[in-house]
Amino acid sequence: MSDLTPQSEAPTPTTDKITQAARETIYLCNFRVSVDGEWLCLRELNDISLTPDPEPAHEDPKDPIAIERLNLMNMAKLSIKGLIESALNLGRTLDSDYAPLQQFFVVMEHCLKHGLKSKKTFLGQNKSFWGPLELVEKLTPEAGEITASVKDLPGLKTPLGRGRAWLRLALMQKKLSDYMKTIINRKDLLSEFYEPNALMMEEEGAVIAGLLVGLNVIDANLCMKGEDLDSQVGVIDFSMYLKDGAHSSKSTEGDGQITAILDQKNYVEELNRHLSASVNNLQAKVDALEKSNTKLTEELAVANNRIITLQEELERVKEESSYLVESSRKASRADGTANGQVLGETRKQLKEETQLRLDVEKELEVQIGMKQEMELSMKMLEKDICEKHDALVELRQQLDEMRTLNHELSIKSQSSEAGAKQKTDIISRLEEKTNQMGSIIKQLESSEKDMAKQARNLNTAAGKLLQRQQ
Repeated sequence: MSDLTPQSEAPTPTTDKITQAARETIYLCNFRVSVDGEWLCLRELNDISLTPDPEPAHEDPKDPIAIERLNLMNMAKLSIKGLIESALNLGRTLDSDYAPLQQFFVVMEHCLKHGLKSKKTFLGQNKSFWGPLELVEKLTPEAGEITASVKDLPGLKTPLGRGRAWLRLALMQKKLSDYMKTIINRKDLLSEFYEPNALMMEEEGAVIAGLLVGLNVIDANLCMKGEDLDSQVGVIDFSMYLKDGAHSSKSTEGDGQITAILDQKNYVEELNRHLSASVNNLQAKVDALEKSNTKLTEELAVANNRIITLQEELERVKEESSYLVESSRKASRADGTANGQVLGETRKQLKEETQLRLDVEKELEVQIGMKQEMELSMKMLEKDICEKHDALVELRQQLDEMRTLNHELSIKSQSSEAGAKQKTDIISRLEEKTNQMGSIIKQLESSEKDMAKQARNLNTAAGKLLQRQQ
């Protein structure tokens, strides 16, 4: 790997801290960040070969904005994964001083700041991600409590500090993933705050929102009273993720594999729980729509019957009115000197029949309008039911896939446990053989001492014999 730290030409005592900070800081716009297994790899853009790794078709590999988005997404992946693994290994509630948790908030702050539009104020230009976060309260009423709590905190004076406090409260509420998905789905509202090529406006933002689901297995207890969130410097500590190229081989120990499998299993179970809740909600909505559809069908049938009855009554009134008109004409022709009272009554009755006919026609028009509205409502309900049914089928498929993956992880966990058990048995047998060899060595040492003693006795006896012969 090339030298990633910027060199200072003439360091002075007054700039030692700044130089040290510069050496520990790597700017995302000058490097390409990639994930190699469980580690982070950085390459300078000038050192990248002419045949780079294949990028997605919709991104220009030379576009610095696209490179920044990819870098931030990879950093978010590493920070979320590292936070989950360290929290599960720690086995306790996290607090504000936990280093991986602090780095996670720094990475999220960089992601939310990417592509923000500058707003001009009387103090100058200002960039803050507090504005997009306030949209969550309008889209999700549950977030109103968090927004109100942030506004009530006495120590916060800047929009940046309020945004940082909002992120911490959402993590403690285990709703950060849901809130991020809510605002990312409303690109029309986010366009007021972000540039078109910002991370929150592209698919990398949706990927990060999906990764945040895994943080629901973590319990965080963060105290923000007395913490200076307004003036904190959010610098990403790459030393937590950097890896030397000579150590790229992965560990194959049984305990590490079991831990990784258990972490994946917990993540899949959490995602499975979310999918089950979504399926249940959609099923309840489908049932409610089916009931409403049945009710509207019954009302439509009643309205159709009413329209038929009114049409029959209208025909009858038309026939009676035409009969009365013909009768009055014949009577006027036959007897021009007929009683005026009978003619007045006939005209009055004709007027009443005409008014009744108009009333029936108006009611018929109203019923026809209601029928058309009901038919339109029926079509919209049928379309909505079809969409909900398709979404339900897709979610069920995802749920089945998650169950299959969970089963495979369980099998892997069992096989890893069996391998660990076999290794333990082999170690115990080797220890038994070692003990046996130790006992044999002790026996050989004792026999060697006896033989040496016998040799000394023989030497003594031989010396005595020689003396006697002399």
